[in-house]
Amino acid sequence: MKRLMKKYVNLKMAASVGLLVFFLLLSGCGRKAMMKRDADKELRGVWVTTAWGLDYPARPSASAEELRRQADEILDGADTYGFNAVFLQVRPCADAFYKSEIYPWSKYLTGQYGQAPDSDFDPLDYWVTEAHKRGLELHAWINPYQVTRSEGELEKLDKSSPAVLHPEWLMEYGGKYYFDPALPEVRQMVIDGAVELVENYEIDGIHMDDYFYPGSDVNDVASYVAYGADFPDIGDWRRENTNLLVQGMDEAVHEADPEIEFGISPTAIWANKTMHPEGSENTTGFSSYFNIFADSKKWVESGWVDYIAPQLYFPAGDAEHDFTSLLSWWSELAADTDGDVELYIGLADSKTADAEADSPWYEGKEIAEQMKSCKENEYVKGTIHFRYSFVRDVPALQQILQEAWQ
Repeated sequence: MKRLMKKYVNLKMAASVGLLVFFLLLSGCGRKAMMKRDADKELRGVWVTTAWGLDYPARPSASAEELRRQADEILDGADTYGFNAVFLQVRPCADAFYKSEIYPWSKYLTGQYGQAPDSDFDPLDYWVTEAHKRGLELHAWINPYQVTRSEGELEKLDKSSPAVLHPEWLMEYGGKYYFDPALPEVRQMVIDGAVELVENYEIDGIHMDDYFYPGSDVNDVASYVAYGADFPDIGDWRRENTNLLVQGMDEAVHEADPEIEFGISPTAIWANKTMHPEGSENTTGFSSYFNIFADSKKWVESGWVDYIAPQLYFPAGDAEHDFTSLLSWWSELAADTDGDVELYIGLADSKTADAEADSPWYEGKEIAEQMKSCKENEYVKGTIHFRYSFVRDVPALQQILQEAWQ
């Protein structure tokens, strides 16, 4: 339905597209700026992480001036390095880097749960505006279920947090807290949060990372008893809960904006062939299907995402996660969609930072080879690089990007 709606909108607009472009160029306005990707269509994305001060902000601050300055530095850098899309982490946990009626302000932003930046500053609004001025797309990256990232955090959350208002929605795993994916109220909250972003900000996409169920041994027996009667296998039930979120997100965000891009960056391996007949060859590592109950293959086949961006963070020849085999597996999956779902490849630029001379990651050699493989693969429509600070701090990576994208 979503693609049919998009085709209808595009056909309806086709007759007047010339006039529309004319007025956009004259006025410099419109829903979005003229994007770099309009010209070459290859996605050249970079993840900007906000948790723990990894990329933005370098240190928590309530100063609007300081938050603007750091945003400008990153956006200028992304533009200089040749990126055309920024994936900004706007909800690292049950919090927000924007004005939200659902989630409180993030401690990773100002340093204190629930504290807003000064001068009524809205970081996301600023990032969107400034990204578009530079011809960059801005995608809002959210984590759907994680509430805390370390022990003892739960008691420090702001009183307006949905985790505080609804403690019955939580489950504990490994000393951390997560919203229970089995609960319809939780899934609706996550979906409502995405719609809030689409309706209030001129973002180009909604992006989810690979955090779904936190592990295969999570204690959700009570929820299974309450909601899992139709599923003899608890794994199938958990996967269906994740599917319901993805399908619901797809429908809701495209109802809010038919042209928004919605995509997910799952872990590298859907399933190993040793455990599932449709899994990938030459891999034996952690798989989303069995370990976190995320059936990314079904999402692609069902058309519930506009793109899929698997995190292929391993070198060619890796004993458990061979890059070449995984690239082939994901390419075959994308090929079966006839272009309905785009394939982007997530690359681990981060692994170049401390690589020794005998490492395939040294001086970005593996990244260069992987970008070459992606470029030569007709089904790969772009790459997303993890993460901004590593590109900024490793000149060899900047050179590799320049050579790959010249």
